[in-house]
Amino acid sequence: MKLNFEDLIVFENEDYILINKPPRVASLDERTADRGGQSIIRLAKAYHADAQLGHRLDKETSGILAIAKNPDAYRHLAMQFEHREVTKRYHAVTNGVHNFEGISVYLPISPLKDGTAVRIDREHGKVAETIFNTLQAYRTTTLVECMPVTGRMHQIRVHLMCLKAPIVNDATYGGKPVYLSEVKRKFNLKEGTEELPLINRVALHAYSLTFTMLNGEEQTFVAPYPKDFGVLVKQLEKFA
Repeated sequence: MKLNFEDLIVFENEDYILINKPPRVASLDERTADRGGQSIIRLAKAYHADAQLGHRLDKETSGILAIAKNPDAYRHLAMQFEHREVTKRYHAVTNGVHNFEGISVYLPISPLKDGTAVRIDREHGKVAETIFNTLQAYRTTTLVECMPVTGRMHQIRVHLMCLKAPIVNDATYGGKPVYLSEVKRKFNLKEGTEELPLINRVALHAYSLTFTMLNGEEQTFVAPYPKDFGVLVKQLEKFA
C-alpha cells in the first residue's frame, strides 16, 4: 500500500515534523528492499529534502516519531536523547495479568550475533532501564505503559519478557497471540474457518514523546492508536 507522508503528520513547524508511523514500515532503508520499497526516511526526504530521523522505531512498532527539518533541530534533539531528557511513553499489550506500579527493570542488553534480537547480558551488555505501569488489566492480558530511560534495541520487549509479561504476538521474546475465543465467553467459530489472532504483529505502540523545542518550550506529542492496536484494546475492554 502506497503511503502518503502528509497523512502521517501529527505536528509540523519550521524545525520538526512529528508523525504517527504505521506498523510494518521500516524507519530507515533496509538492507534488503522490502516489497513496497518504502521507508520513513525515504518518504520524509521526498517531503523535505533535509529531513533526518531524530530516533527510530522497530518496523512492527507503530507510533510517534520525530523528524528534524534542519541540522540545528537535529543536533538539539540528539543532545536531549543523549542526556536522557526525552520522555518516551509506549503502550504494550502483554500476555498475563500484571499489576506494575512504577516497576523499574535495570538489566544490561547485548545484541545477538546476527543482530536480529537481543539478550540480557550482565557481563558485557550495555546499561538499559525501563519503567512499567499497568494501565488496565483484562481477563488474560494487560495494557502496560512502558517508559524506556535508555534507548537500546528491543529494550522494552526483552525487559517485559524478564517480568514474565511478554508482549502479545512477540514470538522472539516469548509472546503468544491472543484470540477472541480466549476473551469472549460464548464464542462460536463458524465451521470450516480458522480463527485469526486479534492482532498479527507485536502489540507495541509508541504513544507519546516529550522534548524541548529550539525556543526552549517543552512539548508533548501524542500518536493515536492505529486501527489494529485500537481494535485489540477495544475487544479486550469489551470482554474484560
